Amino acid sequence: MAENGSGAVESPTYSAGYKALVLALLLATYTFNFIDRSIISIIGQAIKVDLKLTDTQLGLLGGFYFAILYTLLGIPIARIAERTNRVSVISVSLIIWSAFTALCGTAANFTTLAAYRFGVGFGEAGGSPPSHSLISDYFPPKQRATALSIYSVGIPLGGMIAAVAGGWLTEHFSWRTAYFIVGLPGILLALLVRLVIKEPPRGHSEAKAGDAAYVKPPLSLWTELREMGAVVAALFFKWPVVNMVLGVTLVSFAGYGTTQFSLAYIVRAFHLKLGMVGLVFGVIAGASTMIGTLVGGFLPDWLGKRNAIWYPLTPAIGLMIATPINLLIYSQSTWQMMALLSILPGIFSYTYLAPTFGVVQNSVAPHRRATATAVLFLFLNLIALGGGPVFTGWLIDHIANANFGRPPAGDVVQSVLGALQGGDSTRFTLACPGGVAPKGAAPALAKACAGTLVEATREGILVTFLFAAWGSVHFFLATLGIVKHMRERAAAQA
Repeated sequence: MAENGSGAVESPTYSAGYKALVLALLLATYTFNFIDRSIISIIGQAIKVDLKLTDTQLGLLGGFYFAILYTLLGIPIARIAERTNRVSVISVSLIIWSAFTALCGTAANFTTLAAYRFGVGFGEAGGSPPSHSLISDYFPPKQRATALSIYSVGIPLGGMIAAVAGGWLTEHFSWRTAYFIVGLPGILLALLVRLVIKEPPRGHSEAKAGDAAYVKPPLSLWTELREMGAVVAALFFKWPVVNMVLGVTLVSFAGYGTTQFSLAYIVRAFHLKLGMVGLVFGVIAGASTMIGTLVGGFLPDWLGKRNAIWYPLTPAIGLMIATPINLLIYSQSTWQMMALLSILPGIFSYTYLAPTFGVVQNSVAPHRRATATAVLFLFLNLIALGGGPVFTGWLIDHIANANFGRPPAGDVVQSVLGALQGGDSTRFTLACPGGVAPKGAAPALAKACAGTLVEATREGILVTFLFAAWGSVHFFLATLGIVKHMRERAAAQA
C-alpha cells in the first residue's frame, strides 16, 4: 500500500487479469488438494485386495483418518492466517500434503497408510480457509459466489483427474506409483503460488477501507475466544445460515460416503479394468459436477441481484432433482446405463457448494473469513468427510456379513434391517479376506464372495444417498429469513 498526497493509505489496485490469475492458481491448488484427498476412493479396490483390508478400514482411510487433523487443525491454522501472510500459509500447507501423499505409496500395511493419511489431512487443513479469505478480498460480495464456484471447481476437476490418472496408473503400474505421480507435482505448484500471489489488504473488495481501517487486536486467549465466538454465532445462531451449514454437511456426508465406494462398485459388479472405469466415470462425473458447481455460483449471483432467496433455493431444487436420479443409477443392470444416467445428477446436486460458501463469507467481517471457513469445515468435514465413508463402509461390511451364504433379502430395507439386527458379524470377512475368495478356493465360494460384496456395496451406497435428500430440506428451510439476513449484512459492510 502507498500514501497519497494527504498522507492517507491507498489500497492497491489489482487488474481483472491479475485477479483471474490469482483465482486460477488457487483453483489449481484446490484441484491438487482434492486429487490427493480423493485418490484413495479411486484406487481403494486395489489397496483393499493388496493389503487385505475391510471396507470399514477403507472408509477410515478415506474419511476419518484424513478428516480428524484436517478439521481440528483448520481453526488454529486459520487464526494464524488471519494475522499473517495467507499466501505463505497456503504454500507451506501444499508442500506438506503433497509430500505425505507421495509417502502413501510406500505404505506396507494399514497402520503406516493410516499414519500418512493423517499427514495429508494435516497439510490440507491450511488450504481452503486462507484461500476463501483471499478470494473474498479480491472479489466483491456480488461476485463472491461466482468466484468461489470457480475455486470449488477444484473438487470435480480434482476428482476427475484422480479417477483418470489414478485408474490408469494403478492398472498399468501399481497403486503405489499412482500416489507418487499425483503427490510430487504439488511441491512445484507451492513455489509458484508463493512467488505470484500477492497478499491483499483485509476487506480490500468491500466498500469500506481495507487493512488501514482494521487494526489487529493484541494476541491473547480472550481475543481469540471472542473472535471464535463471533464466528460461531454468525454460522450457528442465524436461522438461514445454520440451515445452509446443515444442508451442506448432510449433502457432503452422502457425497463422500458414496464416492468412496462408487467406482469400487463398478469394478466389483461389472469386472471392468480400473483404467476404463476411471476414464469413463471419472470424466462423466467430473464434467457434470463441474457444470453444477459453476451453475451454483453464477445462477445465484445473477438471480440474487433481484432476490437473495435464490442462494439457498438453487441448491434445494437441484438436490431434490438429483437424489432420485442417483438412486436410479445404482438400480441399473449394465454399466453403460449407469454411465449414461451419471451425466445428470452432478449438474443439479453440486449447485450447493458456492451459494453456501458465499453466504458464509458474507456473514462475517473481513478479518474473520478464514476462521469462518475453518469453523464451517470443522463441522462439515468431521461429520461428512470423517463419517460418510466410514458409515458406508461399515454398512457394506455389516450387510455382507449378514447376507453371506443366505438367499437375497429381496429389497434394500429388509437387507439393511437384517444387517443391523446382528448375528455373525465376521462371516463374510473371514471367508472372503479383502472381499475375494482365497486362492485355490472352490468356484462356488468365489462366486458367493463376489455376489455378496456387489449387492452389499450397492445397498450401502443407496442408503447413504438418502442423506442428500435430508440436506435439501435444510436448504429449503434456509429460504426463510435469507433475504433479511443478506440485506442486514450488506448494510453492515457498506
